[in-house]
Amino acid sequence: MRGPHNIWRLIRTGATFERSGAMDVALDAMEAPTSIRIAAKVLVWPFKWLGLKGDPEQPPVLRALVALGPAYIKFGQLMSTRPDVVGQQMADELKVLQDSLPPFSTAEAIAEVERELGIMVSTYFSEFSEPVAAASLAQVHRAVIRETGQAVAVKVLRPGIEKAFMRDVDAFHFAAKVVEAFAPFARRLKPTSVIDHFEGIVRAELDLRTEASAGDEFAANTKNDKGFSVPALIWPLSARRVMTTEWVEGIPLGDVEALLATDLDPVEFSTRIIETFLRHALRDGFFHGDMHQGNLKYTENGDLVAFDFGIMGRIDSNTRRAYAQILFGFLKRDYKRVAEVHFEAGYVPADQDVEEFALAIRAIGEPIFGQDASQISMARLLSQLFDVTERFGMETRTELILLQRTMVVVEGVARTINPDMNMWEGSHTVVETYIRDSLGPKAMGKDLFDTLKVLARFGPLLPQLAETALLQAAAPPPPPRKPRWTNPRSLVLGALVGAAVMWLLR
Repeated sequence: MRGPHNIWRLIRTGATFERSGAMDVALDAMEAPTSIRIAAKVLVWPFKWLGLKGDPEQPPVLRALVALGPAYIKFGQLMSTRPDVVGQQMADELKVLQDSLPPFSTAEAIAEVERELGIMVSTYFSEFSEPVAAASLAQVHRAVIRETGQAVAVKVLRPGIEKAFMRDVDAFHFAAKVVEAFAPFARRLKPTSVIDHFEGIVRAELDLRTEASAGDEFAANTKNDKGFSVPALIWPLSARRVMTTEWVEGIPLGDVEALLATDLDPVEFSTRIIETFLRHALRDGFFHGDMHQGNLKYTENGDLVAFDFGIMGRIDSNTRRAYAQILFGFLKRDYKRVAEVHFEAGYVPADQDVEEFALAIRAIGEPIFGQDASQISMARLLSQLFDVTERFGMETRTELILLQRTMVVVEGVARTINPDMNMWEGSHTVVETYIRDSLGPKAMGKDLFDTLKVLARFGPLLPQLAETALLQAAAPPPPPRKPRWTNPRSLVLGALVGAAVMWLLR
């Protein structure tokens, strides 16, 4: 049974949060009532000495999460994308939580590579460096293939990370059930759904073949994008726990001083960053969901290069069209159309008032348009828009939250290079082009062609399908089935099962 183990982990977690000062912050974010606050303090206080110390230089919540280890760090990163769950203030604080773990030894990494790929590292590579980057799940080494002289980046999962992660995730599930059972005030946060989503993300990232496939698809989608590139994946040197790509030299976008010392045009480059993200989201429906400065480089030939494809976002064609129309409506200050798109897409329940919704949207747009162009923030616009849609009954959509969160990050990256950039100028070209291509005559022709292709595929089967439908319509209805529980033995068995369940739950 894992119950005692989960209880112990929750005690250690609570003690660490109390010791670091994060307990009060977390309870504030959950809007916990006084009774829960007192109960939490009383239960945790005797075990406070068990709490992990962490780094006293860090804010309380970050200090606690980093001290508790990889799963907690990863969970904190996920929560930075969910202001609807933890509140905007904590979400902003968690955004700085970038995989703060020391690397594991190079010897361990070499052993993992040899075990996973079935090669001798010393034979296959002429160089294999110390870690150049370390994250909560994996770390990266620079290596050189002996036979070709090609420099590559080798990403290796931490030894034993799968077991450690799943053990902590099991405790998270247990905690979510406890919260839902004993803290009704927190049910609005949907803790079980949050943990289910987190587990899905973690399971995908613990198999580097998934990230490799995502990077490969991303590269295929963007191969003709001028000024943007993705490192080529090397499949023969990639497996479940190891992923290898070409090594790309460049200046990390976090080194703004070095960037501005080159011949880079800050205005053009900052605009390109915004356009690149929107183009991938709207044109392809597949975008990089973690475009912070550490995952981007500027190369000698002027390319913007993206790395690390563990978090990718995907939105379907209908969502892309709706999203583009919403952005276009704001660009034209047509708030009635923005409201109508929300209703047409089913984002807002039909029983809401479209005119009232348009009025609420106007209250978002006009103050923003009243600012100086360099101060206009699309990220803030989307954030406020989501607040309004939630008030009008829009259900949380994970893909849109990731899109909004990534827009915030991308805008921040662009502004570090050009603080005076105009977000509308950086986005209207991509949005207008997408609107023209996806909703104009060209798009209608494509939709018609796609429909005809489907009909052609089913054409030879249509006579048989029609005959089957006619026979089913003409056939007499089947006799009603005898209820399962009319058998006396079944009734007795059901009563016994029900009594046993009630006894266990008493």
